[in-house]
Amino acid sequence: MSDSDSSITHATDVTRRKLVVLDMAGTTVADGGLVERAFEQAAERLGVEPGTPDHAEKLRYVLDTMGESKISVFRHLFGTEELARRANSAFEEAYGALVDGGLVTPLPGARAAIEQLRAEGCTVVLTTGFARVTQDAILDALGWQDLADLTLCPADAGGRGRPYPDMVLTAFLRTGAVADVRDVVVAGDTAYDMLSGRRAGAGTVAGVLTGAHDRAALAEHGATHVLASVAELPPLLLESP
Repeated sequence: MSDSDSSITHATDVTRRKLVVLDMAGTTVADGGLVERAFEQAAERLGVEPGTPDHAEKLRYVLDTMGESKISVFRHLFGTEELARRANSAFEEAYGALVDGGLVTPLPGARAAIEQLRAEGCTVVLTTGFARVTQDAILDALGWQDLADLTLCPADAGGRGRPYPDMVLTAFLRTGAVADVRDVVVAGDTAYDMLSGRRAGAGTVAGVLTGAHDRAALAEHGATHVLASVAELPPLLLESP
């Protein structure tokens, strides 16, 4: 075997032992501001008038906490479990209608990156802060139901979303793809994605600049790498020693 053949085999072996946990909206999926639009519809149904300071404050919190489980966000905003669940249901309904309207698209290179990672022996898991019904609507709209090895929402991991490590650890336990959490790769566009990955003990926590938060925020919250997009993830893993 030539030196070049040996290096290719080594790179493939390195990648084969990886479990790659990818966020959806902002990381692999472009939603074009649908979170903001769906929140505005949901908030109005709960009596939060557009243009008021209360509306602006709540919207800012939604944007600042992108990546967190949506029900957790609404618990903070509305105080009671009943109101939080009403807000979350209204949000999911509004977001689902926007998805059904064809307003969600894959980010450039995302599908190819996932396909390449799986071809190289990685196990790929797609995660979200949305409820299962919304996650499935997105997957259906994109034709992605069979793209990844597993898909997870907060309810699949005991109910807690990011920044808790639960979805990453659930992916680790359910897939059995790797024996060591240091062989887990987490990629996302928010500070909460970074926190979730670091708290789970993932060896690679990659921030991408296609979504909610900038390089400084991703680095501050624990990114080991900051990439222009998820399309850069396969080369990163293939070149890792």
